[in-house]
Amino acid sequence: MFLTITTTGSGGMPATDLGFLLHKHPEKAQVFSTSYGDAHVFYPVASEQRCTAALLLEVDPVALVRRGKAKGRGGAPDSALGQYVNDRPYAASSLLAVALRTVFASALRGVCDARPERAAQPLPLRIEIPAVPARGGAALVRRLFEPLGWTVEAEPVALDEQFPAWGESRYVRLALEGEMRLSAALRHLYVLLPVLDDAKHYWVSPDEVDKLLRMGDGWLPAHPEQRLITSRYLARRWSLTRQAMERLELARLAEADDSEAEEIDNAVDEEVDTEEKPLPLAVQRREAILAELRDAGANRVLDLGCGQGQLVGALLKDVRFTEVLGVDVSSRALGEAARRLRLDRMGERQSSRVRLVQGSLTYTDARLKGYDAAVLSEVVEHLDLPRLPALEYAVFGSARPATVLVTTPNVEYNVRWETLPAGHVRHADHRFEWTREEFRSWAEQVAGRHGYGVRFVPVGPDDPEVGPPTQMAVFTMTAGSTTTAKEVTPA
Repeated sequence: MFLTITTTGSGGMPATDLGFLLHKHPEKAQVFSTSYGDAHVFYPVASEQRCTAALLLEVDPVALVRRGKAKGRGGAPDSALGQYVNDRPYAASSLLAVALRTVFASALRGVCDARPERAAQPLPLRIEIPAVPARGGAALVRRLFEPLGWTVEAEPVALDEQFPAWGESRYVRLALEGEMRLSAALRHLYVLLPVLDDAKHYWVSPDEVDKLLRMGDGWLPAHPEQRLITSRYLARRWSLTRQAMERLELARLAEADDSEAEEIDNAVDEEVDTEEKPLPLAVQRREAILAELRDAGANRVLDLGCGQGQLVGALLKDVRFTEVLGVDVSSRALGEAARRLRLDRMGERQSSRVRLVQGSLTYTDARLKGYDAAVLSEVVEHLDLPRLPALEYAVFGSARPATVLVTTPNVEYNVRWETLPAGHVRHADHRFEWTREEFRSWAEQVAGRHGYGVRFVPVGPDDPEVGPPTQMAVFTMTAGSTTTAKEVTPA
């Protein structure tokens, strides 16, 4: 099993900086022990103009059998001969992915103390793997790697060159070229090699979900083959796949910097700018939410889909809000929220008022019960429509706060943004945007099913023709409806 990584000198820096980034010296041939054989790292070429690092994994088939992990390729598990005679020593698979994580751990994390500036820079890279099992052929290889910015060469390998009529095997010779950070390139390989093989040599446990999301951070949430990648990486275990997809569903929202969202709002507001510049729409939205929460007399508040904590921070500035729980699907967003709120430096009295927890809004969660109010600010439009019933039940049927605030864009107002192309939604991750009638219909049905009353509040300039840019529904639990409402079966 063989892989090479090649780079050329760029930006006045020598190509041999690759050795620093991989933490492997070009003048040394090194051997690393893995659970399934020895991994060798050496440099066939190492000059200032061009440097190639090679990883050779010598797989021991006997060790595979002894560890009880010989699964399903090159021979069925119930075939004694198939356990020893298979393609694993030769074809890139999850074994090679594990070797990458073992041998190039620091490079995967993007850590390089000796050349930190190089670790942060895109490099001209060429990665070659002579034999990659690809269940889906060369076309699938391109569908997986090209959206990530790679130029892909995927040459099918014939079953037998002496007998071309036998056709092609399921293996390809793979070469990838592109400019990107080395850590990103290694993460692509770590996730996608097992996906192409559609098999793993080890048991897929629940912690593989966290590993997938960590390695896919920054590229998997927006990948057009996200569902296929997730399913195959998790060995088609439906419970894990569903968990991963739920956590990815809102990841693009959470990963998008909230300041970027405010810049979009600012750009939009410039279209109606007067001598006195109006507040950014994001600020108007927060102020409208705070006003409704104060009017409702809420003290304990849920911020569902809290992102990077802007609303949480605003709530903490008002002492009437005695407890604030921020919930988000993205651990990265929660980490940024903790940094922005300076939780590590917050006084004991203030810190006792706030918690940030990870969770999916489409699952019931006992931690969300007992609060006075819940806020879903610019959240629902980031879910696929079939998932809305699950969110509806989790919030209105299970958590059941006395007050629920939901804000979402008013698609009718989009015609007022001259900077927004016709027919486009305001954010690339919006799965839909509702008209006022559509939002009202949905909200009234939700209220009726769960024992709430609902009224609607415009946020931003209320245009007489197309309404406000943001629409808000204020749900209030009606008298005598404190028991759990009947569950709505998720689509």
